[in-house]
Amino acid sequence: MPLPPGKQLGPYQITTALGAGGMGEVYRAKDTRLGREVAIKVLPDRLSENTSALARFGREAKVLAAVSHPNILTIFDVGRDNGVCFVVMELLPGETLRARISQRRPRWPDAVQMGIEIAEGLSAAHSKGIMHRDLKPENIFVTRDEHIKILDFGLAHWDHDPNTAETESETIAGLVTVTGDVIGTMP
Repeated sequence: MPLPPGKQLGPYQITTALGAGGMGEVYRAKDTRLGREVAIKVLPDRLSENTSALARFGREAKVLAAVSHPNILTIFDVGRDNGVCFVVMELLPGETLRARISQRRPRWPDAVQMGIEIAEGLSAAHSKGIMHRDLKPENIFVTRDEHIKILDFGLAHWDHDPNTAETESETIAGLVTVTGDVIGTMP
């Protein structure tokens, strides 16, 4: 069920819905402790008791917290309030790369700069043993000041995850990928 404006999740007050996907609903909110605007990703009601979905949601938060880089979305907090699981992240002004390229083709120098920033973000993740595995224009954000942020690490594989002892790339409990399998959404 969508969260109404004014709904409180811990110290965060929902102001408006920003979007929804398969693993969450995203809202703009006010951090009442620090007085800043944030984005909150909430696990949908239908998944709030699903242990696999909860594990994946928590794992995405840990993956984001493991990498601090200007080209990767920053996580601020995680929590659970009255059964609602949420992740608090920086609020990004701008648009997805998909929205950007659907409006106009980037100039060559801009496209090169975007590619460099994507590569730098992925390199930072890879240095921590994290592979994104769902990189597409919808998961790349172009901020208003023309910088790149990589989003949505929900399908990421983390070599150094202390909570798993996997021999293959376990993404979700019960879903083990092997070479040649396709996961995520098709572009």
